[in-house]
Amino acid sequence: MDDHQWLAGQFDQKRAHLRAVARRMLGTASEAEDAVQEAWLKLNHAATGEVANIGGWLTTVVARVCLDRLRSRKSRREEPLGQRADVPSDATPDAELAMAEALGPAVLIVFDMLAPAERVAFVLHDMFDMSFEEIAPIVARTPAATRQLASRARRRIRGAPAHDSDLAQHREIVSAFLAASREGDFQRLVTVLSSDVVLHADELAVRTAAEREQHGAPRLAPEIRGAQLVANVFKGRARAASTALIDGDAGAVWAMGGQVRSAFVFTIEEGKITMIDLVMEPTRLAELDVEVD
Repeated sequence: MDDHQWLAGQFDQKRAHLRAVARRMLGTASEAEDAVQEAWLKLNHAATGEVANIGGWLTTVVARVCLDRLRSRKSRREEPLGQRADVPSDATPDAELAMAEALGPAVLIVFDMLAPAERVAFVLHDMFDMSFEEIAPIVARTPAATRQLASRARRRIRGAPAHDSDLAQHREIVSAFLAASREGDFQRLVTVLSSDVVLHADELAVRTAAEREQHGAPRLAPEIRGAQLVANVFKGRARAASTALIDGDAGAVWAMGGQVRSAFVFTIEEGKITMIDLVMEPTRLAELDVEVD
């Protein structure tokens, strides 16, 4: 048996699982099959010799394909999933029942209200028992931020009224953070930050800050910990930042010429900012679902 035949056999063994993952993410059997076929094409062209877990690798590929499709769908403002869900014609009665139970019309409508990254995080964690550490690279977040994505999705799907009040509170906290930053109010900044807050900055953000340090830009590192150190970074900054909805939660962006150039992704727990992800890399920005206020 050559390598191609072995890979084909491995893929066929995982096909049902991959279809199930894609079906729950995309809502239709036809799109799910397209996503699985795209994963097969990637498998054929990828160097899989060093892949230790083919099943996990394929699930990751399918999840990323689905995430791209969800983002594309959202940008086109397609009709709600609940109006176009389908069941494959060759599905067995048991498979049809399982799909109906997992993705009834009401659930599909709620799913369609989720930000793409929220939906992917929820499906992979709650339906397929993947860890947040495994999901984080797929949605380009830290494990803690990925956990929050799934938590928000879970509240919406369960119909908990807390989401709207949480979002309103998070908007207030982000607005207070930006106001304190612009005004250079160190104590107010410390007040909205958790004592063990963590600031993550991507490579482009760190490099850009270093290039502008002589013009007064703050010194950045890939990771800065602690309320006082993080407050020092933002004191007197964020003058041109605007509040935004990022992946369904309160955040902030800096835009120029109508294009988002940097994003501040906040993790907020118990009324305090516990993590800030400063994103400038274009590929990572493209992975965020952003609605500028």
